[in-house]
Amino acid sequence: MSVLTGLEPKSVMKFFEELAAIPHGSGDTKRISDYCADFAKERELWYLQDENNNVVIRKNGTKGKEDHPYVMLQGHLDMVCEKEEGCSIDFTKDGLELEVKDGRISAKGTTLGGDDGIAIAYALAILDSDSIEHPPIEAVFTVDEEIGLLGASALDMSVLKSKYMINLDSEDEGYLLVSCAGGATANCSLPIEREAFDGVMLTITADGLLGGHSGQEINKGRANSSMLLGRVLSNVFSKISFRLVSISGGNKDNAIPRSTSAVITVRNREEAEKINGVVSGLLKVISREYSVTDPELNLRVSDCTEAPGLLPMDEESTKRVIYMLRLFPAGVQRMSPNNADLVQTSLNLGVLRTEEGCVTSAFSVRSSVDSEKDELIGRIASVMNVLGGTLSLSGIYPAWAYREDSKLRDIMVEVYKELYQKDIVVYAIHAGVECGLFCGAMKDLDAVSIGPDMSDIHTTSETLSIESVQRTWEYLLAVLERL
Repeated sequence: MSVLTGLEPKSVMKFFEELAAIPHGSGDTKRISDYCADFAKERELWYLQDENNNVVIRKNGTKGKEDHPYVMLQGHLDMVCEKEEGCSIDFTKDGLELEVKDGRISAKGTTLGGDDGIAIAYALAILDSDSIEHPPIEAVFTVDEEIGLLGASALDMSVLKSKYMINLDSEDEGYLLVSCAGGATANCSLPIEREAFDGVMLTITADGLLGGHSGQEINKGRANSSMLLGRVLSNVFSKISFRLVSISGGNKDNAIPRSTSAVITVRNREEAEKINGVVSGLLKVISREYSVTDPELNLRVSDCTEAPGLLPMDEESTKRVIYMLRLFPAGVQRMSPNNADLVQTSLNLGVLRTEEGCVTSAFSVRSSVDSEKDELIGRIASVMNVLGGTLSLSGIYPAWAYREDSKLRDIMVEVYKELYQKDIVVYAIHAGVECGLFCGAMKDLDAVSIGPDMSDIHTTSETLSIESVQRTWEYLLAVLERL
């Protein structure tokens, strides 16, 4: 039996559950793209499915609105795939196990994918209906938004007809997003040398962290497990010499990593015991620092039970990896001088990996000021230059500038006030949304972003409010009727 049966709005919940049953992590979107294309075929709607798995579906306006301007309903097909330790779900094969508790939808042991499955469900429910009044609809479903807005970047936007765009990738009901930061992924590579070094192999792990979205949660003071482990390794190395074998943490550049582990080799068991003591002492200090933001923070040392199949790094390479983690800038770099609550510039070390001949790292760099973004990338490049590494950029996307004259924004504000007798909050965020790419490519496109209440996106604690889904649905339909 369907977990969401009986929940309102029925059509939206039906499509959301069907989408959740399809594996659709970033980079694995063919099946969910085909689902959307088949949806259009079955209803004889015009559609386009490009080679990147982006999907565009059009539906004519209802009676009396046939000649109104097209309205784009836009969201992304991919989700961030995170799971709890011990969870058996294989994101490449299995659907999500949805749960309903205390008025919220979640997924057992994993991220929910409400970001941005609920957007697709809203759009499909409208396209599927014969009774909803609306102007011509252009539903645009992009892929790989979570790894750098790659689908929107590759989409041929010359085929699009919309004058208005309602992006459905926001997570706070009662808020109308009208501007966002631009950004890029900074990919670093540090060459290393390896040599034989006999001794005891240990694993040092930093975990138990809350993590979160590297844009929306970057100002909450949460620990980054990779940066934290760099601090630990530096402190240990200042007291006991060791050789680093490998280090790995995080899965997405735009998610604050929750767990990072390093494999090291020390000369003997006595030194291994000393390292355990140093780490235990650091845990007492660091856990106090993060007692509010990351109360479950943990540092631990254990015997390495599974050899990584690599020789240890030589002493110089070990030092350079530690220096790299200690020298990298991290977190919030500047708050907006015009809005004390808005982050202007930040970065997040999201992915850290070790290969045979190098250690790689991927940063999500964000800023609403291009010159500050470029300066921050330059600082990362300087660290890599000093240490003998390299930097390359990918997933570059523009900021979405505030539009002084916006008919869509005015209508959205008016309709919200009429429905709820209070003002919607018009705001900007420190996170990349696809509106910037669409507005940059489509002259005079008038765009906003809304969405229902979600919490802890990109983490295994992610939830979606059922009542908020219903209210946001009613709001969206009222806006479409007005347009």
